[in-house]
Amino acid sequence: QVQLVESGGGLLQAGGSLRLSCAASGRTFSSYTMGWFRQAPGKEREVVARIEWSGAPYYADSVKGRFTISRDNAKNTVYLQLNSLEPEDTATYYCAARYKYKSSWDYWGQGTQVTVSS
Repeated sequence: QVQLVESGGGLLQAGGSLRLSCAASGRTFSSYTMGWFRQAPGKEREVVARIEWSGAPYYADSVKGRFTISRDNAKNTVYLQLNSLEPEDTATYYCAARYKYKSSWDYWGQGTQVTVSS
């Protein structure tokens, strides 16, 4: 069982930066692929970025060059650095985990709100 707790959301102006953190419980964090998703009001949840258990990162086209995902296995934490924020980035951001090569995301955090004003 893995428990995920996000933090770092907030309200800021367009062009600003923010770092989200997701702390995971458990002793096998390094064996999990970690992802960040977001859901805006009235829209479906979408993947923003993921970082494989191997460390390889992947990004949605909409955030490439602006967001950076990273992980610290010693701290059981995954981060999402959000730069050059746009009002369209306003959403609830969720952290998720799946074991190595599994296709389904098994564990989810409660979400943290990011609001970007123009």
